[in-house]
Amino acid sequence: MGEIVEKEKQVMDKTQSKIQKKKVDLTDGSVSKGLLAFAIPMILGNIFQQLYNIVDSIIVGKMVGADALAAVGASTSINMLFVMVAVGTGIGCSVVISQLFGAKRMEELKTAICTALMSILVFSIILSIIGRMLSVPILTIMKTPENIMADATNYLNIYFYGFFFLFLYNAFTSVFNALGDSKKPLYFLIFSSFVNIGLDLFFVGKLKMGVAGAAWATLIAQALSALLSFLVLTKKIRGIQSREYKKFDLQMLKNMSKVAFPTILQQSIVSIGMLLIQGAVNQFGSVFLAGYTAAVRVDGLAIIPIVNLGNAVSTFVAQNAGAGKLERIPKGYHVGLAAGMCFGAFIGIMMQVFGTDLIGLFMDANDAAASIEIGAKYIGIISIFYFVFAMMNMSSAVLRGTGDMFVFTLSAFVNLIVRVSLTYIFAVATAGMVIMWANPVGWAVSFTISYTRYKMGKWREIKLV
Repeated sequence: MGEIVEKEKQVMDKTQSKIQKKKVDLTDGSVSKGLLAFAIPMILGNIFQQLYNIVDSIIVGKMVGADALAAVGASTSINMLFVMVAVGTGIGCSVVISQLFGAKRMEELKTAICTALMSILVFSIILSIIGRMLSVPILTIMKTPENIMADATNYLNIYFYGFFFLFLYNAFTSVFNALGDSKKPLYFLIFSSFVNIGLDLFFVGKLKMGVAGAAWATLIAQALSALLSFLVLTKKIRGIQSREYKKFDLQMLKNMSKVAFPTILQQSIVSIGMLLIQGAVNQFGSVFLAGYTAAVRVDGLAIIPIVNLGNAVSTFVAQNAGAGKLERIPKGYHVGLAAGMCFGAFIGIMMQVFGTDLIGLFMDANDAAASIEIGAKYIGIISIFYFVFAMMNMSSAVLRGTGDMFVFTLSAFVNLIVRVSLTYIFAVATAGMVIMWANPVGWAVSFTISYTRYKMGKWREIKLV
């Protein structure tokens, strides 16, 4: 009996050693080097992911016109709601997977991965059907301008056709990250980004398919990326030697849901806020909407380093919590906080210098000067406060990584209430420009809640797995 146990231990050690060579070690060694080495591929990968939307917008705005760009923008907040649900689902499941990986419980790790993927597949199909049914009513409720309604509806409906590809890709990415491998998602995103750019130019530029062409280009690129991710992840999981494991476990699903649902709620709150704010913005017409759309695209690209650094901190915290190395968690938080604030300050300066030029990429300066001016003003003000966004994001990441989900969700909800309330109260008086001030105020309030909870130290007592 003793020999069997020893052999199993040797197999597990050998497996762990093989995985270790392919990942950044987050539970041992230098905190700063490990965390930043893990975060950088995530940052680069999501920059390429944002290129999907940016290239769509630039090509549509330049080749089709400002109204077409406004149509894409009118559907963006709805798209982002579902995207954030997908991202939240993946991140939520990855916290449990990260903790199991840190604890070296390989059978449960495989069970968690299989359970997560099967559940996410079913969930995504259901949401795809719901989204397709509700696209027109939602656009109508949001007071989408009549002159862009048809294009906005068409873009949104095509997007929903391939929705489960988006969900599965985000799930695969989260599993890779949970295992400490942030490089493979980067490779897949680079590939799919170039595919998306090529198809955009072909469908919109050559075939003159307009807004629909941009939507089909994104769908096909996401499908290819999801397929490649699936093939590589399947091989990776098979390479992890372990004893027999369950392919689906209801209790494991419940454990992951404890983190996944609050994370989905948090991510959805962000997007619901965008939807509500979009409703306030739409009343100012397509000129304002085109400028706002371009600014949101630039803003989304600018905050990627901060968002992904927060995701890296969350994985770092989860793995070290699973390994029982709680003393490393404050170190990771402080490294992430310092790096995030530096990113925020640097990106803010870049936006002050190049913001107007970036907004100008989306539209013809001769035909859309007013829209460009609105977008430039938005990005010029909101970018000053990116360091506050970083403070909020890193503090929330610690709570999520340890499973302290109530306060994590509360801070996100309060953020939503503050931003939406300020927008609707002052929208008319400021001709819509209040949105650039509402976001930073919401970030500051959310940070205060998360940081206070972190300092209380209650996260040390939470046992997720």
